Amino acid sequence: MTVTPASREGLAIDGGTPVRKTLLPYGRQSIDETDIQAVVDVLHSDWLTTGPKVAEFERALAVRVGAKYAVSFSSGTAALHGAAFAAGLKPGDEAITSPLTFAATANCVLYQGATPVFADIVPETLTLDPAQAASRLTSRTKAILPVDYAGHPADLDSILELAERHGLVVIEDACHALGAEYRDRRVGSVAHMTVFSFHPVKHLTTGEGGMVTTDNPIFAETLRRFRNHGITSGARERQRDAQAHYEMVLLGFNYRLTDIACALGLQQLTKLEANLARRRQIASRYGAAFRDMPGVLPPQVSGKVSPAWHLYPIRLELERLSADRDQVLRAMRAENIGVNLHYIPVHLHRYYRERFGYGGGEFPVAENAYQRLMSLPMFHGMADDDIEDVIRAVDKVLACFSN
Repeated sequence: MTVTPASREGLAIDGGTPVRKTLLPYGRQSIDETDIQAVVDVLHSDWLTTGPKVAEFERALAVRVGAKYAVSFSSGTAALHGAAFAAGLKPGDEAITSPLTFAATANCVLYQGATPVFADIVPETLTLDPAQAASRLTSRTKAILPVDYAGHPADLDSILELAERHGLVVIEDACHALGAEYRDRRVGSVAHMTVFSFHPVKHLTTGEGGMVTTDNPIFAETLRRFRNHGITSGARERQRDAQAHYEMVLLGFNYRLTDIACALGLQQLTKLEANLARRRQIASRYGAAFRDMPGVLPPQVSGKVSPAWHLYPIRLELERLSADRDQVLRAMRAENIGVNLHYIPVHLHRYYRERFGYGGGEFPVAENAYQRLMSLPMFHGMADDDIEDVIRAVDKVLACFSN
């Protein structure tokens, strides 16, 4: 499909004909009959939770990312909480992270009674700036949580070097980045702990679900206990060993992922390479279309990484437009393109403003990006016509708002 100039087309928000008849969401799961059958098989089995599929999925994911251990959790947020606990965060401690992320990244620090400390981001990739992180270190800093924004790995080597010098734990929030690579290493095998999410809009889904990968056996054992009420053994282990006794050794949570979810995850994992390849095709088509389109700054990719493309966030060149980002968002949605915003910087949420006194202006790079960001539809189930509809809608809307 050829994208033609759209400067004379009426916007749907003003009563014109939308680019699409039906809404194209920004993300969507892809489930086929093999996924459904895998779940059905577990429903017919003896174990719906804490059974064999959990360990099988953990082993398979660990192999895929090149880590020694993988510990599953009921969500990516629960996995972040588990990692913060395993890192030993406690009241009085601090952990440094990016403000441009979903609130769960910082919230997991609060769950432990510690304080999240934000550091500004790199303008090009919108990931944590190692120099800014270094400037925020104090004697109370115990961990750094870089975020692989949109699936683009953070500058992990620099962050790990910083952590090594100061005795810190690096918890990589890779909830966007399953399948990404950093300097020819798979994300999940680089940081001290790496957290993944299996929400429906991610590269594979378990419905809800998460995983922490690590090479550290102490972290792995702590994570397993934490997600199971702090108990030293699981129900299946006790049945296998004819053992009734169990002991709670730490204050944990019920953050277990079910066998139902893990069966789905295992089947989805067989499709991961194809899903990643499709997302990269979509990103390539978008990049070619937006490279020279007035008013758009496509995502920038560092030469040392291969992103996973969970999101495709463009930045609007507002100086060339007569509208702000929110007006463009509304116009795009009227065209039936389900654009989204990733993210409101965490420190600007009301809870963080009221608790910590943020007023805006503290992290100018992140805040400037926030004013311009718009996430376009990006999911592996998109058809070629869907991609062209998105490109045409962006062209149409920005042409109408062009100065």
